[in-house]
Amino acid sequence: METATTLEIASCSQRRVEAAADPADAKGPRTSHQQEAGSPSLQLLPSIEEHPKIWLPRALKQTYIRKAGETVNLLIPIQGKPKPQTTWTHNGCALDSSRVSVRNGEHDSILFIREAQRTDSGCYQLCVQLGGLQATATINILVIEKPGPPQSIKLVDVWGANATLEWTPPQDTGNTALLGYTVQKADKKSGLWFTVLERYHRTSCVVSDLIVGNSYAFRVFAENQCGLSDTAPVTADLAHIQKAATVYKAKGFAQRDLSEAPKFTQPLADCTTVTGYDTQLFCCVRASPRPKIIWLKNKMDLQGNPKYRALSQLGICSLEIRKPSPFDGGIYTCKAINALGEASVDCRVDVKAPH
Repeated sequence: METATTLEIASCSQRRVEAAADPADAKGPRTSHQQEAGSPSLQLLPSIEEHPKIWLPRALKQTYIRKAGETVNLLIPIQGKPKPQTTWTHNGCALDSSRVSVRNGEHDSILFIREAQRTDSGCYQLCVQLGGLQATATINILVIEKPGPPQSIKLVDVWGANATLEWTPPQDTGNTALLGYTVQKADKKSGLWFTVLERYHRTSCVVSDLIVGNSYAFRVFAENQCGLSDTAPVTADLAHIQKAATVYKAKGFAQRDLSEAPKFTQPLADCTTVTGYDTQLFCCVRASPRPKIIWLKNKMDLQGNPKYRALSQLGICSLEIRKPSPFDGGIYTCKAINALGEASVDCRVDVKAPH
């Protein structure tokens, strides 16, 4: 159907040419030279089998972003038969052949930039033309690079363990929007840099939790899609974190009276022993001030008797009966005495002959 339509157009054009020639024919027959001169007007237009069309990939329907130095290689499928005429423009002007190369095939057109520069950014238009028909497509290319550093940074104030910083944005954002700023600190002793804020959007901040007694320097990087700026301004002044003078006031409190009369927390236990085997008696007492311990046997003081050894340590009282005999049996008493009172405990000891 497209071919038939084109032929009809050509036939109409031919009839219009013949109609325009009728007045001249009325005056007389043309010479053979005049007929030859008019013959090009009688030529038919070429047959268009496929209308020109551009199949723009989906990824190119939005801004195509590349980093500086990367390759731009765009393959755009096209349609048209016979082979259409293909032209590219950059921001409405012809391409710079020293930087951009184009290859046009039967079914595609390729735009190639070996190392993209920011000047290559802009609007690229592809036009496919066939006869009086044409198709166009627009591609926006954005070439970006790392941003420049912030122009300056200033230490505004230092108080307690905090420091306030201010800086100005970079002059060059790398041909794209900034993602934020990275703030770092370094103490004078180590000189090592540590990040305290990432992708921070304001141009002022407060750095907290600084160590008392240290001195700090600060720097700020700008960041975009390509990464952090290569350099960063550093504060001219150091932030000295002073140790605050503290005055300790002891709170008054009433002295607690821990004095108490003797009290046995563990009594003596009755026991049976065998003649000739050492025996020990134990009990526990609590008192303040420290009590005096007296051991008795049948209410007789054992102090100074070499057959017995008495010990008292940390409130534990013990009495060792060395090689007891049947005459050592009886009632044993432990008595504790201090200024607040006294207490005593008893036990019975039986000494049996060995079998």
